[in-house]
Amino acid sequence: MLSDIEIARSIKLEPIEKIAEKAGISPHYLERYGDFKAKVKLSFYEKIKNNPDGTLILVSAITPTPAGEGKTTISIGLSLGLNRIGKKSFVTLREPSMGPLFGIKGGATGGGYAQVLPMEDINLHFTGDIHAVGAAHNLIAAMVDNHIHRRKDPLIDPRRVVWTRTVDMNDRALRHIVIGLGGKQNGCPRESGFYITAASEIMAILGLAESYLDLKKRVSNILLGFTFDNQPVYVKDLKFEGAVAALLRDALKPNLVQTTEHTPAFVHAGPFANIAQGTCSVISMKMALKLADYVVTEAGFGFDLGAEKFFDIVARVAGLNPKVVVLVVTVRALKMHGGMDQKELNTPSPAHVEKGLPNLEKHLENIAKFGVPSVVAINRFESDTEEEIGVIRKFVESRGSSAVVVTAYEEGSKGAIQLAERVAQLSQHDRHYKPLYDLDISVEDKIRIVTSEIYGSKAVDFTPQAKKDLKIIKKLGLDKLPVCIAKTQKSLSDNPKLLGRPKDFLVTVRSINISSGAGFLVPITGDIMLMPGLPKEPAALKIDIDEEGNISGLF
Repeated sequence: MLSDIEIARSIKLEPIEKIAEKAGISPHYLERYGDFKAKVKLSFYEKIKNNPDGTLILVSAITPTPAGEGKTTISIGLSLGLNRIGKKSFVTLREPSMGPLFGIKGGATGGGYAQVLPMEDINLHFTGDIHAVGAAHNLIAAMVDNHIHRRKDPLIDPRRVVWTRTVDMNDRALRHIVIGLGGKQNGCPRESGFYITAASEIMAILGLAESYLDLKKRVSNILLGFTFDNQPVYVKDLKFEGAVAALLRDALKPNLVQTTEHTPAFVHAGPFANIAQGTCSVISMKMALKLADYVVTEAGFGFDLGAEKFFDIVARVAGLNPKVVVLVVTVRALKMHGGMDQKELNTPSPAHVEKGLPNLEKHLENIAKFGVPSVVAINRFESDTEEEIGVIRKFVESRGSSAVVVTAYEEGSKGAIQLAERVAQLSQHDRHYKPLYDLDISVEDKIRIVTSEIYGSKAVDFTPQAKKDLKIIKKLGLDKLPVCIAKTQKSLSDNPKLLGRPKDFLVTVRSINISSGAGFLVPITGDIMLMPGLPKEPAALKIDIDEEGNISGLF
């Protein structure tokens, strides 16, 4: 079979105006970025906001292998399948970060014959949204340091600045740095650091804001640090929220592209799920819901990360209501959770699949806690055997659910027809999901509920720093915000080495970051890093460009 990039190049793309026409978007509302990409003006949403909403479908997964289990491929494939059976469908996805692209995971545009296109453009720079987020974030950092240098009121304590800088690349050397060296003219020496752009609060805000006024208000509420007498300092206190929002003017507009079968797709905003809320922008989902019968969206990593945050943060804030959860499962991931060496995952072993089933079981239990029906999508790989797939089917059916084999990677929409039909059937209900916790309870209790109910922990240990942070949060009146727990994606626990369904483990909360602009708190657990590092053999070693400008090595 051809590689992803070869398949992408083999498809003759349709002009973006034609894709917009299929979606019901007038050319008047497009801002073109070449022939095959466009932004949709926010004024278009005002025109269609009274249209009835379509049905929202959320795609999540079990705890993944390092390479991922194909949630994006299944999301695109499901949307293709829904269109194939006569349902007008839109897929809405996050924008890829160049950190994972050049690291271990590669791109994030799907795979095989279930991709969003143009693949190279979307993975590399796209329409510049992530760069805009980085510029806006770093403008705030520059304004803070200039404020300190000029000794303006309010007098910010350089030792208590909580705002970092950001770059869209895995660069461990920037995690902890000292800035302002070189003498008085170069500012005030102090400790600082970098987050990857996908972990920036600005990225989280971009994903949640629904208008320019909402965007500016959220930016104004960003906590920057504290004065020498322990008073909080927000962006609104320094009065430059308008400049930051101005840098994000175009970034807030959803990006329209197409799939391998020329159906419409929004690819917009890119917060990580192991650190931030892990889903595409609210405005892109809401716009799509006004245009389609079905909108398929994904939440990053396993259900314990992206999907929990989707329900408890994104859907709660935006008033969204997913009708079905599609849980992506692979034979490979279950074998990994069953104890098989990752280098041997292509070797058939029904016994290891069976040993890995407790991880799947836990995720199915977690979905049920939100009161939403689910279907298991088995993303089939070439090495999977019928016996291995049969083990999964039997287990899922014994738990009162259903499992569908999906071959969208190899067959596009044809390989997702059965999943599309099952999703359409399951979505015929009027129930509303229920959040996991009430916002009025304490921050400690919110964390304990998520860690015990979703992760399966026995207890939570709050370090002295975390306890100090809790006191500050309560003093600032921010204790009613939801929690967006930063945790490894490699395990249900906060220890990446605990595979399967770990039990009787302790979750350690090291600190709690305040994202008051985004509207949530970020408990930092285990050894999770807000700036990843590159692996021993980065994907960047295989990416190249020839004399004609053709890129190779992307996947």
